[in-house]
Amino acid sequence: MMKQEELNPQSTSIRFEDVVSGQFDAEDTQASAPLKRVLAPLPESPKLHKVLAQAGMGSRLEMEQLIMEGRITVNNEPAHIGQRVQFGDHVKVNGKPIRFRIEPPPARVIAYHKPAGEVVSNDDPQNRPTVFRKLPKLFQGKWQSVGRLDLNTEGLLLFTNSGELANNLMHPRFGLEREYAVRVLGALNQEEKKRLLEGVKLDDGLANFGSIEEGGGEGSNCWYRVTISEGRNREVRRMFEAVGHAVSRLIRIRYGAMVLPRGLKRGAWMELDASDINALTQKARNSAATGAGEASVALAEDGMTREHTPRPPLRGRRPAPRSPGGRTNKPNSGTTHAGNNAQPDPLKTNFGYIGADSYNRQRQELGSKRGAGSGSSGARRIGKSR
Repeated sequence: MMKQEELNPQSTSIRFEDVVSGQFDAEDTQASAPLKRVLAPLPESPKLHKVLAQAGMGSRLEMEQLIMEGRITVNNEPAHIGQRVQFGDHVKVNGKPIRFRIEPPPARVIAYHKPAGEVVSNDDPQNRPTVFRKLPKLFQGKWQSVGRLDLNTEGLLLFTNSGELANNLMHPRFGLEREYAVRVLGALNQEEKKRLLEGVKLDDGLANFGSIEEGGGEGSNCWYRVTISEGRNREVRRMFEAVGHAVSRLIRIRYGAMVLPRGLKRGAWMELDASDINALTQKARNSAATGAGEASVALAEDGMTREHTPRPPLRGRRPAPRSPGGRTNKPNSGTTHAGNNAQPDPLKTNFGYIGADSYNRQRQELGSKRGAGSGSSGARRIGKSR
């Protein structure tokens, strides 16, 4: 059985402190077996003769007879006995299209740890490595990236086969926070922090961070933890450049409530379980309602609900002043937050984070296979390989 601390979401997620201390890079160099090589199987699609019978075309035996006579086609190809159909297939009986109802496949979501040097594109004119070459094959639909990370940016990147979910997760009006660990040349002064929080003018409009926290560093290399609710091209880099600081390293460690899992190596991916996908979908809906000016209620892991107040738009709007009841997670005196409408930090609250259950379950499955009857030794080996 896996140790209790390994099941704790806090211990299975990358923390900002891990990046600054170098633990993030040290763990990535350790060898470990991949969590999964293939996607989890989906429920079988219904058989053609059953679907036609349910559509009122006749009995199942009659439909099988029509199939044997070659009078039914699927996607303009002759059907065969026992054939299964899926959402989007075109079925014709005696050359006439038949309307039938099949539920669309459930949304699939994978979390990918993007290394620097890969582009988020299916086809790159310069023939550079792309993130899509390492993703598992989809037998229906295609992977859509939830936003992008530029060539030199690393960290968490989500993919889904649901266009609606992808849109809900990345559209600016839904305001899902992205959190980055940023290493810049030279420390920010108070005036520069104020400008970044209130808004700096870029070529494509105003942009501002939701929060900035100091993370230390060595020499002229200074780390900062920043949050932003947009995903414009190279936005974080351009914002720092606007105040005179070059970004030397940029790592996305959180997208909404999905945190980069600890132990997920660069270039590796993991699939979210149905429960985590449902939570991700619900949080996207809550954010959409918040963006529309309604209060949203998110369900915590302990079954309690917390009410969230609407978040103001980022573009062209100065963040609201902080109230006495606002968020107060302040790790050091260099921490600066903008407003009390910021989303709860899943690393510092009892909300936990999406993906923890999926990752822990896959670690346990891998541990049981590697343990092979050796008690808890398999789980211990996995823990050391992180």
